[in-house]
Amino acid sequence: MVSVAILGAAGGIGQPLSLLMKLNAHVTKLNLYDIVNVPGVASDISHVATNSAVKSFLGASKLAEAVTGIDLAIIPAGVPRKPGMTRDDLFKINAGIVKGLIEAIAENSPRAFICIISNPVNSTVPIAAEVLKKQGIYDPKRLFGVTTLDVVRASRFVRDIRPNVDAATLRIPVVGGHSGNTIVPLLSLASTPLDLSETQIAELTHRIQFGGDEVVKAKDGAGSATLSMAYAGARFADSLIRAIKGETVVEPTFIALAADPQGAEEYRKLGAGNLEFFAVPVELSSQGVKRIAPLNGDISSGERQAIAVAAEALATNISTGVAFVTPPPQ
Repeated sequence: MVSVAILGAAGGIGQPLSLLMKLNAHVTKLNLYDIVNVPGVASDISHVATNSAVKSFLGASKLAEAVTGIDLAIIPAGVPRKPGMTRDDLFKINAGIVKGLIEAIAENSPRAFICIISNPVNSTVPIAAEVLKKQGIYDPKRLFGVTTLDVVRASRFVRDIRPNVDAATLRIPVVGGHSGNTIVPLLSLASTPLDLSETQIAELTHRIQFGGDEVVKAKDGAGSATLSMAYAGARFADSLIRAIKGETVVEPTFIALAADPQGAEEYRKLGAGNLEFFAVPVELSSQGVKRIAPLNGDISSGERQAIAVAAEALATNISTGVAFVTPPPQ
């Protein structure tokens, strides 16, 4: 039995994500929360012929009830990115939304696993961590930034130029963060060796880093990646649920490296340095992070340089998130 709350369930990501979680056979209770339209979403999804019970929670007065007694909270809440907006622009709006949701989870389900989709993930995960620290319940093994879409894109985009590759089974480690040049695909360590030219590597890396811009442009002001993000979010949630049930599952995620200091050393030496948070492949368990999975091989010099660039940007993103909750001394 797994109880899941989706916070922001009526939004562009939230609706397809709610449907995908309704289809997950391990989910027995599905709480859908939003500040608008969520009763209709819940009623619609409740007709899907699976065994989980669906309930809607509309408005801030129902938030505490929505997150009481849950095992897993998935947070896609917030505004989508529009043409011309950066993820830093999103921060000004989404930071306060995420902070309020995490405070409610901390008070009502302090041992829940938390999966954050709301952008900018590089800053919203540190916000969540600071809130949990202030509540005295912070466990870095139970807090995740969902970066799965970067890995999904990497696999799919490789197949676009290598049609013989199975995108569903290809695994490419993606480290760093979850925006622009903080996203570092390690194409040299793909599960299926890829014979790529330097030009192809550069073009693929850029497309993986800025794939979200393709969707924003194509939607022409109507939003950002929603369906692919819902798919990626559901994949990560399913992996975590299966790990809770006892399976060994490895997924990429943006976490506090303190979740596994020993496993983090490899990534710190590669360029993560003293960063508190970094996206890494993680072996999941019933406790959340079991360990940070090692990389199987040596990365290229170009990938090392990309990690250095990512780390510099991440330092700013992380400090921005921390300062939103815990301002530095004047």
